[in-house]
Amino acid sequence: MSKKINLILQQALEKIRPEKQDLELIENSLKDFLIKFKKELKKNKIKAEPFVGGSFAKNTIVKKGKYDADVFVRFDKKYPGKEISLLTKKALKNFKSVSTVHGSRDYFRINLTTGFFIEIIPVKKISKPSEAENITDFSYSHVKYINKKVKSQKVLNEILLAKSFCHANNCYGAESYINGFSGYSLELLIYHYKSFLKFIKEVIKIKEKQVIDIEKQYKNKRLVLMDINSSKLQSPIVLVDPTNKSRNVSAALSEETLEKFQKAGKEFLKNPSIKFFEKIKTDLEKIKNSAKKHKNQFILLEAKTNKQEGDIAGSKLMKFYGHFTFEIEKLFEIKDKGFNYNDKKSARYFFVIKPKKQIILKGPFIKDKKNVARFKKAHKNIFKKAKHIYSKEKPIQDLKKFIELWKNKNKIKIKEMNILDLKIC
Repeated sequence: MSKKINLILQQALEKIRPEKQDLELIENSLKDFLIKFKKELKKNKIKAEPFVGGSFAKNTIVKKGKYDADVFVRFDKKYPGKEISLLTKKALKNFKSVSTVHGSRDYFRINLTTGFFIEIIPVKKISKPSEAENITDFSYSHVKYINKKVKSQKVLNEILLAKSFCHANNCYGAESYINGFSGYSLELLIYHYKSFLKFIKEVIKIKEKQVIDIEKQYKNKRLVLMDINSSKLQSPIVLVDPTNKSRNVSAALSEETLEKFQKAGKEFLKNPSIKFFEKIKTDLEKIKNSAKKHKNQFILLEAKTNKQEGDIAGSKLMKFYGHFTFEIEKLFEIKDKGFNYNDKKSARYFFVIKPKKQIILKGPFIKDKKNVARFKKAHKNIFKKAKHIYSKEKPIQDLKKFIELWKNKNKIKIKEMNILDLKIC
């Protein structure tokens, strides 16, 4: 089995390594941009130094249809954090196709070629963690740490495998609509475990909160959990940032995404295949036919938001998906479901359901005569249990009809959740 796995990993590496011409295009485009941008900074008398960060700077970039690179603009300490986005925008005024991405600190995007764009991110120059005002202020330290620790091509290859595996199995990305492994967290985890296979074997065994302190900055697990902000300790893996010991690098990782990773990891070890490194689109036609075969209902929906595309739009659409799933579960048994965000301002949801034959509605306390009378007037098949009154109901059997009724009844709630439209495809 080990020979088969090694062969598949080698095949996967050949597929996920970027083409030489793609890397040269990125490198040359970045070089040209940095020359021009540095001139603009100097011309505007802005004391800041740009540097390339992210996967490209750490040699951990994976082959994809469209590449992106991060350019961080490291501002001198004399500038207040609230001003550096405006100063970056000022230095970019002579560049074409600049778009603003709003966040905790605004940053900017430029499409340099059809297959490559850069994001220009203003950060503060810091000498110690306490000086940071934003998570991006640690970016320079992250690049420096990985480049110092990960020098062998073998470990770099293992990182590429981990990123590709997580991406293919929908576990890659710290965005709130994914809640997965960030690129930096995977780099650290592979450095810690030394190989992709060891990483999988160890992570699939996790059943309770796992604390990983690579640089042994704490004496024990208890001190880690005491020092890091409790809101950042909800993740199943607490990965102490080697460059800032009070930060959990895996804070975005959810239990659900970890379970998804563990399932994929176990399946890969049991039946290794190259397919675990290939992003497979959901076969909706197959799901639809399967639903019909088992006499279940299938529905495909599209939701649109008015929020900025990216993490903000994605998180709003995912939140609505969760809320809507909860509403459907009241009347239907969900056999299968899925969420697909298109990186813009809309997402698609699919549901395979079976109508419930009967539901129980909980009414008021038996002693509450006034509301009991109202409940009895509105419902049939009344019965008492413990201190409450209940009703047995036969719910709506048609999912499409339920959706239309729910939309009409919840127009205000839908608007409050920043959803512009919800339609059946």
